[in-house]
Amino acid sequence: MSAEGGTKAIVAALVANLGIATAKFVAFAFTSSSSMLAEGIHSVADSGNQGLLLLGGKRAKRARTPQHPFGYGRERYFYAFVVAVVLFTIGAVFSLYEGYHKIDHALHNKDEKMSSPGWAFGVLIIAIIMESFSFRTAIKESNAVRGERGWWQFIRRSKAPELPVILLEDLGALVGLILALLGVTMAVLTGNLVWDGVGTIAIGVLLATIAIILAIETKSLLIGEGADPEAEERIVEALESVEEVDRVIHIRTQYVGPEEMLIAAKIAVQHDDTAAEVARGIDAAEAKIRAQFPEARLIYLEPALDDAQPKRPTSTPETPTPSS
Repeated sequence: MSAEGGTKAIVAALVANLGIATAKFVAFAFTSSSSMLAEGIHSVADSGNQGLLLLGGKRAKRARTPQHPFGYGRERYFYAFVVAVVLFTIGAVFSLYEGYHKIDHALHNKDEKMSSPGWAFGVLIIAIIMESFSFRTAIKESNAVRGERGWWQFIRRSKAPELPVILLEDLGALVGLILALLGVTMAVLTGNLVWDGVGTIAIGVLLATIAIILAIETKSLLIGEGADPEAEERIVEALESVEEVDRVIHIRTQYVGPEEMLIAAKIAVQHDDTAAEVARGIDAAEAKIRAQFPEARLIYLEPALDDAQPKRPTSTPETPTPSS
């Protein structure tokens, strides 16, 4: 994917979350609802996360150095992993603690009612509308790059972390708002603030689940993922389609950044091939790979003799038929 689509989704989510966070804290000031406070903290955490993703994207563009010869593309993976940690520590842990505290307080003060619930309802409905626009932007940008893959497959196999992170964050934000709305509604209808605390705990569990999924996926990218099996098969086919290449002995691939793939392969050539023929074959193989995979910016091919393979058939002049 291009970084442009991810950046657009990040900015849309950032603008929405800053406005939503302000509204939630205003609602909390009037209602003292723990669900509103948890959602306010959630929006602040999300805003910080989007700032981290933008920072990672900017730092990843730095030119390669002798100390980092493959560049800084993995900065985007690192900051996406930090986002998962922040989402868990700030969003999930705080929500779980606040929900427990609210339930304990409600059980000891059963006559206490929620004040000014209209503020909570109004802010939550507006927040759901604003978050829906942010989520719609993330879906639109993701549809432009996910192709035939399903949503879960896109999140699991995407090599660029920004859109999967924003998709899960926006989805979590929408579901969290609905949980908060249900918690506040039940607290008002029953007159029991325990429901407000239950909604807050549900938000914490939701955020923890999303954070764990993000941490697992971004950790895999940070360590280093190779090309998908289907893509690797196509790379092998491209190599073996070159006349000078008998077969691929072994191949290794790895994404050193969301838009930069390293390919290293050992290829079998014939005993009687000249150095010029081998070099010409390598150039042709690299061109064929890059035609299908523009992100394959680093290709290292090692030619080797392969005694296990039969020699490539060569044309021989026809033996003249003796005249009668």
